[in-house]
Amino acid sequence: MSSHTEREAGLSEPPQPPGELAARTLAMPADTNPSGDMFGGWIMSLMDAAGAITATSRAGGRVVTAAVSNIAFLQPVKAGDVVCCYTDIRRIGRSSITLDVEVWVLRQGQGERVRVTEAEFTFVSVGEDGRPRELTSSVAPSFSKKARRSGASR
Repeated sequence: MSSHTEREAGLSEPPQPPGELAARTLAMPADTNPSGDMFGGWIMSLMDAAGAITATSRAGGRVVTAAVSNIAFLQPVKAGDVVCCYTDIRRIGRSSITLDVEVWVLRQGQGERVRVTEAEFTFVSVGEDGRPRELTSSVAPSFSKKARRSGASR
């Protein structure tokens, strides 16, 4: 049975974003390119801010973006879409936190969520002097469900 037929029959749940909702906003026309799609840099900025919210909370202090990798723009985002950024902790190191960040949209604020962008963000915890700060023991290394499924090692 195809997934379309399963969904019509109520046998299959629509895909769900992983992790936690870290940020949500409305895509506005001022941030579109001449074709009417949102600029990729605008979406990356939202992802960076959402990741920083999660990493700051987990680190218990200031973090800075150290790396972004594996970014993939899967579908366009249009003005009027409700843009939701979800974060899922992949790994925690001595001073760093790596997150999977996914962007899902509700087209014109309605219907099923659609995954449109994904990337891996690494943040480093820093002290007042701007240098890397070791994470406290209360921020024990952990792995997301996704990382455990993919066989990530400590």
